[in-house]
Amino acid sequence: MKDRITPENIKSIEKNQIFVYGDNEAHIHGAGAAKQAMKFGAKYHKGGLVGRTYGIPTKSAKLTVLSLSKIQKHIDIFVGVSQFYPEKTFLVTAIGTGLSGYSAQDIAPLFKEAVKYDNIHLPQRFWDVLNKEK
Repeated sequence: MKDRITPENIKSIEKNQIFVYGDNEAHIHGAGAAKQAMKFGAKYHKGGLVGRTYGIPTKSAKLTVLSLSKIQKHIDIFVGVSQFYPEKTFLVTAIGTGLSGYSAQDIAPLFKEAVKYDNIHLPQRFWDVLNKEK
C-alpha cells in the first residue's frame, strides 16, 4: 500500500494520472478540490470521468451533504469505471472530509473494495483507517 498513497497537496499530475475529487451532483466546481480539478480538465455540469479528473459526488445538486450510503453508490461506480482504465492511476483525494464534513473514519471504509485494485491510490489517512480494520 505504501506505493499507493495519494499525495496530500497535488499541484500537478502525470499524463497517466486521474485526479479524483469530491464533487456535487450539479457538477459546479466552486471550491475545494473540485475547484482545483478545473486545472486538470474538469468541466462545469459534467461529472464522472472528464479530462484527467473524476468527480465523486459527496453533495447533492442543492449542495446538501449526501448520506454515506449515497456516497457509497458513487464510489462503487467509480471503482467500476477505474477498471476500464488499468493503464491509468486514479489519485483519490480525501473526498468528503473537507466541505462535506465527514471524517476519514467515515469515508475510508467506503473504499474497501478499491483496495483490491492497484491503479487506485488513496490518501494516507484513508489507508490508516483501512489498515486498522484488518
